[in-house]
Amino acid sequence: MTEVSSLTGRLLVATPALADPNFDRAVVLLLDHDEEGSLGVVLNRPTPVDVGDILEGWADLAGEPGVVFQGGPVSLDSALGVAVIPGGASPDHAPLGWRRVHGAIGLVDLEAPPELLAKALGSLRIFAGYAGWGPGQLEDELVDGAWYVVESEPGDVSSPAPEKLWRDVLRRQRSELAMVATYPDDPTLN
Repeated sequence: MTEVSSLTGRLLVATPALADPNFDRAVVLLLDHDEEGSLGVVLNRPTPVDVGDILEGWADLAGEPGVVFQGGPVSLDSALGVAVIPGGASPDHAPLGWRRVHGAIGLVDLEAPPELLAKALGSLRIFAGYAGWGPGQLEDELVDGAWYVVESEPGDVSSPAPEKLWRDVLRRQRSELAMVATYPDDPTLN
């Protein structure tokens, strides 16, 4: 088997051709990617459920909008916390309850007391469920042209306007991808 180059910490941006309704115009932050598969969360699918309704202690730390996001179609009954630590925290001094994924972005142990992280967090987002791919599955989707792979920025995790994230991420690219941001929601109306 060929070695997989890790895409952990990068964004998968759905191409307009991606037909799966779970990922229509989705922006996925990859939290893990290796030869065993991939796991990520969809950053632009807010739900109407307030964080306080399911994780009361974390509600005050969650960024605006303070709702739970649908992280993907897998395990919708589980919650993941993704947080940005300003300055990224050195590996020796990462706050208890936070594990670095990439740069300043990391996973939060939602079983830990929120007070452990309150002073260190720059932003926090709570996700119900996640997006997952088995070994080689994501690579096949990339070959099929389902996703653009781009660099993430810490602000992507806590975008205050998640409904605009797909266009915003594409627009900031320094290539022809920036033009894709203008792709109409329904090309048949063109």
